[in-house]
Amino acid sequence: MKPTVDGTPPFRAEVIGSMLRSEELKQAREHNAAGKVSDEELREIEDDEIRAAVALQEKAGLEVVTDGELRRRVYFGDFYVRGLGGISIDLTGEHAWDYVDVNGHHLGAPLPRVYARPLWREPILVREFDFLSSITDRTPKITIPSPVILHFFGGRANISRDVYPNLDLFWSDIVDGFHKELAALGTAGCNYVQIDETSLAGLSDPSIRAHLKERGDDWQDLAKLYPEVINAVIDGRPSGMHVGLHVCRGNNQGHWQAEGGYETIADALFNKIKADFYFLEYDTPRAGSFEPLAMVPAGKKVVLGLVSTKTPETEPKAKIVERIGEAEKFIKLDQLGISPQCGFASDFRGNPITVDDQAAKLALVVEVAREVWGS
Repeated sequence: MKPTVDGTPPFRAEVIGSMLRSEELKQAREHNAAGKVSDEELREIEDDEIRAAVALQEKAGLEVVTDGELRRRVYFGDFYVRGLGGISIDLTGEHAWDYVDVNGHHLGAPLPRVYARPLWREPILVREFDFLSSITDRTPKITIPSPVILHFFGGRANISRDVYPNLDLFWSDIVDGFHKELAALGTAGCNYVQIDETSLAGLSDPSIRAHLKERGDDWQDLAKLYPEVINAVIDGRPSGMHVGLHVCRGNNQGHWQAEGGYETIADALFNKIKADFYFLEYDTPRAGSFEPLAMVPAGKKVVLGLVSTKTPETEPKAKIVERIGEAEKFIKLDQLGISPQCGFASDFRGNPITVDDQAAKLALVVEVAREVWGS
């Protein structure tokens, strides 16, 4: 892996994406939906919030920054609903697999429904990239959702058979939309994109496998299909664009969805998917052991998500350094970096931590990277 200061992703110290929203921004978005705040007024508030989020990341010492996904309600919904269209997302009910927290509290998972062809019509994230790159001298990273998440969450039953009598055209439309968006980002000067993928890790969870079977999907078939779709998207990236794959088990207000290690998907993940590098959730035993890292090819990199964004406590630095040492038993230290395990607010309501907690965790990531790899 390159040093953290040469501008080549991935960096030794990384940030995943979403940042906490202020109450002002949350209220402004609700007032905008109610017609009480104009689009222009909302964007000015978002701009100020993004400036603050970037300043926080820069102060922590990160060489890569995101806009905190502060213009989005949910990490994937904006791209699909506003961007490609033809999709609605039901956030009100209890669906196939809920999110759960350490206290056993459940949150219903989103249920996407495809009622018309999701087609790319104009750039979705270019404006976000343009603003982000204009306010920082660090490397700007844009995050995009996984191309398989609609199918994973909704299944065939929620993809209109009138619109898509078979799924071949559906997958073709999805891949085409991602190709056009990546091309637009590349034209705008973006050379660093992260794909947020929450489906593959779920295939290791027995309860999720059971539900997939109940709705007519064989998890083993999906373990072959999903990497093919992800690869089809990556194949369309412009020359010079670095693409990293973030793999986690769900992140919603301190809750998660799936449990299980990487063993089941390791071969597909590391040897078949064409991502340049990986961001892997590793903050709790739910993610399993580091042993699957032995399957990472010599030319690929892994950023270990060892710092939790779900809990307010800042992890002891010595413990994080120790865990990197444990990972080194299976993969070379030079192939590794460190990050939080996920974003701080994949849903706009955010995880149960404070802005100060968020800042402390980002600073910890940088401190550990400097201690382990040097500046």
